[in-house]
Amino acid sequence: MEFRKAGRVLACMAALSAPWTMAAGKCERLVATGSPDAPPYSWQDPKDPRHLIGANVDLLRQVAAELGVSVEVLHAGKRDQALEEVRSGRMDLLIDTPMQVEQLTALDYIHPPLQLNEYLVWTRHDATLVFDGPADLAQYQGSISERARLTPAFEAFAKAQLKLAPAQNLTQAFQKLVLGQVDYVLAGRYSGMGMVQSLGMGNDLIARGLPVDRPGLYLAVSHNSACNDAWLRGQLAKKLTELPISGVSQAVLQRNVERWKAQMQAPLDAPKQ
Repeated sequence: MEFRKAGRVLACMAALSAPWTMAAGKCERLVATGSPDAPPYSWQDPKDPRHLIGANVDLLRQVAAELGVSVEVLHAGKRDQALEEVRSGRMDLLIDTPMQVEQLTALDYIHPPLQLNEYLVWTRHDATLVFDGPADLAQYQGSISERARLTPAFEAFAKAQLKLAPAQNLTQAFQKLVLGQVDYVLAGRYSGMGMVQSLGMGNDLIARGLPVDRPGLYLAVSHNSACNDAWLRGQLAKKLTELPISGVSQAVLQRNVERWKAQMQAPLDAPKQ
């Protein structure tokens, strides 16, 4: 009797563990892509142009290694091209996409985000602009790159309350600011930093105050990916939750900021985000 009971227990344990074993072994390799011009989060590797490097790349590699899955992060072209590669299923996931409602039919966003991209108010050093919060910007003329990726809530606020002239890119926006054509520019902390350095505007421009917006940069798995299953999504979410708590996310981000700064001394092309 005892042997039969033990046998039934072992059989039940095997039945319960089997789906997890199959799920864990279903996908052994992930192919990812992302923005090729968004340092320090992701950018094209100048030494190996087929691949991307950056904080989000390093974090994904660490998570994948802990899950026993290999990952390759390829350069797939501009941001829109990278999105299409993942939507189609030719690649498995994006590493730095903002939350976009219209993409929910094609992508599963993994929460929490890998990183938060802080948007700051950039002004001239001698500006008299008074800024204690986003509402204070309503009385001034600002500019923002057409390629900026804001949260839906802040984007709605900006459209309703702010006078923001779109610029083709961040270079154009900062040039307008230096020339006095606008009072401020909304730009990411690191994309702004890189642009200021590359344009030699360090003595002219400065970031002011706290972030006005902090859009998340998410991992997103394609609905058409053969690797997209509940086990993978759940494990990715678990690992991403652990990263900030352990301090790994900030350490990896800072390391890539330094790597990016070192590359800019070369100099390389400035980010166009």
